Amino acid sequence: MRKLLNTLYITSPDAYLSRDGENIVVLIENKEKFRIPVHNIESIVAFGYYGASPALMSLCTERNVSLSFLSEGGRFLARISGPVRGNVLLRKRQYQLADDKKTCLELSRLFIAAKISNSRNILQRALRDHANEKNASELTEAVSILENRQKQVLKAEDPDTVRGIEGEAAATYFSVFNHLIVSQNDEFYMNGRTRRPPRDKVNALLSFMYTLLANEVQSALETVGLDPYVGFLHTLRPGRPGLALDLMEELRSYLADRMVLTLINRRQVKAEGFITRAETGIIMDDSTRKEVITAWQKRKQEEIQHPYLQETIPVGLIPYAQALLFARYIRGDIDNYPVFLFK
Repeated sequence: MRKLLNTLYITSPDAYLSRDGENIVVLIENKEKFRIPVHNIESIVAFGYYGASPALMSLCTERNVSLSFLSEGGRFLARISGPVRGNVLLRKRQYQLADDKKTCLELSRLFIAAKISNSRNILQRALRDHANEKNASELTEAVSILENRQKQVLKAEDPDTVRGIEGEAAATYFSVFNHLIVSQNDEFYMNGRTRRPPRDKVNALLSFMYTLLANEVQSALETVGLDPYVGFLHTLRPGRPGLALDLMEELRSYLADRMVLTLINRRQVKAEGFITRAETGIIMDDSTRKEVITAWQKRKQEEIQHPYLQETIPVGLIPYAQALLFARYIRGDIDNYPVFLFK
């Protein structure tokens, strides 16, 4: 298992990235604000438009440090990485399997069944920890529906049916998501899942966390030598990292949704830290974005026992562990891909 290194998040929209030897330097108004040796980090995520010097981009590609640019609201803009590395035979096999309809269907079932199972576990935990007479019946009903949807998706006979069941399960899950918010619920609530743009503070947090998670999964796939753009559930579309989105499905509730609920229920974010803009919907201000990123970095350092590997690993290495297991499946080292399921 690889070592968990840091991700450098640049949250100031007017920051410019440059290189000084083997160091990454952050400049604001041509003044140095921060520097870090390149060997201490594995990726850079910049929220803003000022960009980076060609010398810095060269350093990142030489040292296998990914460099991603996102809008202020967290929308993906661009990603820079070095030459393709990894076993060419692994990618060739990936492409062959991605053209096989039976394999695509089998994997799609697994991805969505795991997503539904983990979403159900989030609701079951809420029932155990803080359900009351008012919401217990709705949560119990949602859990039952998700259990049925999980069984249905494992028997689905075509990709469209898988996607249809996934949509129904997501609608059920988010219909009771407000019951999981037990603090600041006058200010933080959602009316269904809205993405582009997010129409409320909860959706703004969810979209932001999903963007961070997608970056982590894509980096993990590239690290193990897989092509993150060739998926099995998410079909080929120019510029869309299909395989990263595939593996992300099983991780959304455990890594992103729980993080959002923790931030709200522990009052780590406040309602006044959000801004409404016509073109981008609701976004976080700079201080709130920094608070979310700091909490995310701390969460990644926590340890769990991986349910399949039976090893204690940092939470931040879960995407890498799943990418590694998926590569083993592609190579034929294991018969089935062991999705990530938490209790």
